[in-house]
Amino acid sequence: MGRSVLKSLIKDKKMVEWSKEEKEKINSVYGCELIYSNATPDQIKDTSVPNDAYLVYYQLDDGSYVDVCRGRKRVDIFDLYYDKLGSKAIKKIDFGYGRTNPRLWGEKTTEKKKKK
Repeated sequence: MGRSVLKSLIKDKKMVEWSKEEKEKINSVYGCELIYSNATPDQIKDTSVPNDAYLVYYQLDDGSYVDVCRGRKRVDIFDLYYDKLGSKAIKKIDFGYGRTNPRLWGEKTTEKKKKK
């Protein structure tokens, strides 16, 4: 399954929201994980996200947006947004505010039983 499959799912370059099919294919095709799409200022400064997450700034006809995304390499994130939005939409990819170890992010803690 290649990038052409994801490109075929993308019909409207002005669309900001990610469809369910796109979200499912992002990880397998690009190796990226979209944490927040069209992030609010509180989500942008969220320190509970992994420290390998990036802020992706892009501009469309109807405004400017910021997503919080993580990937194996910054170039993978660039490829994802380049294929979705085109060549002139991406303005900047910058480091995020995350402080959590990527290996521990998303794990559920188990409650320890108290000894009697």
